[in-house]
Order: sequence, then structure tokens, then C-alpha cells
Amino acid sequence: MPVHGSIGSNITSFFDAVGSFFDSLSRVGWLSLLLGATAFVIYLSLRSRAFFHTLRAAYPDEPIAFRRIWGAYIAAYGFNNVIPARGGDVIKLFLVKRSIPHATYPAVGAAICVEAVFDAFMAIFILAFAFSQGVFPKPPDFAKLEAFDLSFLASHPKFTLFLITASVVAVLVGFAVLSQRVKAFWARVRQGLTILFDRRRYLREVFAWQLAGWCFRFTAFWFLLEAFNVGGSVRNVLLVLGVNAIAAVFPFTPGGAGIQQALLVKVFAGAASGATVAAYSVGQQIVIAVATLGTGFAALVGIFRIRSFKEAMRMGKEEREAEKAAARDDAAAFADGFGSGDVGDAPELAATAGPDGPRERARRRRERRSP
Repeated sequence: MPVHGSIGSNITSFFDAVGSFFDSLSRVGWLSLLLGATAFVIYLSLRSRAFFHTLRAAYPDEPIAFRRIWGAYIAAYGFNNVIPARGGDVIKLFLVKRSIPHATYPAVGAAICVEAVFDAFMAIFILAFAFSQGVFPKPPDFAKLEAFDLSFLASHPKFTLFLITASVVAVLVGFAVLSQRVKAFWARVRQGLTILFDRRRYLREVFAWQLAGWCFRFTAFWFLLEAFNVGGSVRNVLLVLGVNAIAAVFPFTPGGAGIQQALLVKVFAGAASGATVAAYSVGQQIVIAVATLGTGFAALVGIFRIRSFKEAMRMGKEEREAEKAAARDDAAAFADGFGSGDVGDAPELAATAGPDGPRERARRRRERRSP
């Protein structure tokens, strides 16, 4: 299928599903809808608690307010539902760093990745079940789905292989460059992953909380399936979670829109009418987006005193640029100090070469200048 034809088919299919959603509003179970949205917010809150424990392990001596971590987590998830390529993660990174004294972006970024361990563990079992049911399309059949990003990659295996190879090479090159130029970077990354090195603590403070959150996620989709008359059952919920797992791998659209619609229509083809499944496929995304976006915006305003997601993105970019400039200045000062033979500053430079070095050296300079 030509690329423009695939895109057009994908867009048409999506808006047809939106039309089915609005046509079915009179048949929606509003109580189940409300319970599903509430359960999903609780799911995110429990995951944010696991993230809080990860950060507390990385920064045991710093005061960390859970409500700020919760606000950052919810705001990021809500933003990801309206912006492609997981743009909300940038907001999370900035807000969390801003909430922890002496935090660094590499450490916070590594801490964010800790939750992927549980997600990968659960995805193995969920996808194994989904593919065993005989209704889930096999990977070679993804090319036939009306989802441009998924069908394009499935129908062009050479390009997909090249994309994966290029991504792996880019990551390896990045690691090599960073390992040579910024040794402190690896210390910060390890700091963010601290809790993984204590298995018992990880299972108790992260894995257990994420598992509890997963149960509420399961409950949320059960109620949403009931709300749109598809039917809540263990099998149906696990199929929906399988669809979500695949959509998460291709974050080219907000919340995996397009991929989820195509897969859900295929998976539930025999469980309900096409219009009912189409209405559910769009409806559950709209409900989750509205619930998380609304809660996330309230957190931005009420907790962080930020008036819009755009403002949060701008502030994060400005702070990141300022830190890069400070790091360049510190590197130049370090090189000049040793290159000129001025060993008087060498002890200070060596003593403040850790993750918080730039801040510590700035503090000492201010002390020397003060009368």
C-alpha cells in the first residue's frame, strides 16, 4: 500500500472511530466510566509512590516531598496523552529535578527508567497470553492493520532493521563519548539506579507498589470495557493490556492513538459489533486523557504554580541550557587551572568533582568574594 494511502486510511479509520464514540454516548454506562477513570488515577498514584521510593534511595539525605513527585508524574502522563513521542517525560524530568535539592538530570532520568523493569516483566506474560488466544494479529500481519506507523514498519522490514541497528549504534556511540568526556555522568546514572542494587528493598518499595498499581489498572480497563458495552472479563482486560504494550513501543502518536484503534478492532472483532469496539477504542483513550490531563494540570497549578504545560516545557529547557553553560564554564576553569600550573585551586577542583561539583564550586567562590 502506498504511504499516502496508508496514512489516509489510518486517519479515516480514526475519525470513523471517533464518530462511533459520539454516536454511542447515549448507551455509555456513566458509573462504570467514572469508576474506570478513578481507578486509573489511583493506578498512576501508586506508580508515583514507587517512583518516590526510587528517588529516596538515590537521594537518602535530601528532603523529598511526595506530593511534588506525584504531581510531576501525573502531569507528565497527562501531557503524553496529547503530545507524541512522550514529550511529557521532559516535564517529569524537569519538575522532579526541581523538587529535589542537588538533584541532577542523569540521576533523575535513570530513576525514571527503573519502573521499566516491572513493565518488561509484566509485558512478557501479558503478550504471551494475548498471542495464545488466536485473536491477536501475529507480527507479520501488522502490515495489514490500518495504523500507519505500525503497518509501515511491518511492511518494510529492511528499513525497520536499519532503524533498530542505527538506534543501537547511536546509543553505543553516545555511551562511548560520555564515558570518555564526562566520567561523573556514570556516577549520577548509577546513583539513580541505586535501589536496583538492593533486591529486597526494590521488591518491597518499587515492585510491590507497581504491582498494586497494576491491579488498579486492570480494574480501570474492566470498568471501561463495561462502560462501552464490550464486556469486562479477565480475558478482555488482558487483551487490552497486550494492545497497550505494543502501542507503547511505538510512541509516534499521543497515547498510541491509531495503533490502539487498529489492534482493538482486530482483537475484539468477534466479541462485539464493529461500531461498539470502535467507540470503545476511542472512548477509553478520551476518558484516560481527560482524567489524567485534568488532574495533571491541577497539579501543575496547585503544586508547582505553573500555569500551563507549555510554560513547564519552556522552564525546563531554559534550566537545562543554563546547566550546560555552567558545566562548560566549569570544564574550562578546570582545564585552565591545571594547564597554567596553578596548583592552588587543584585541591578545590578535585574536592568538588562529584555530581554536585558546579554548585559547590560556585558556593565557595561566593564565600571568597564576601567580606
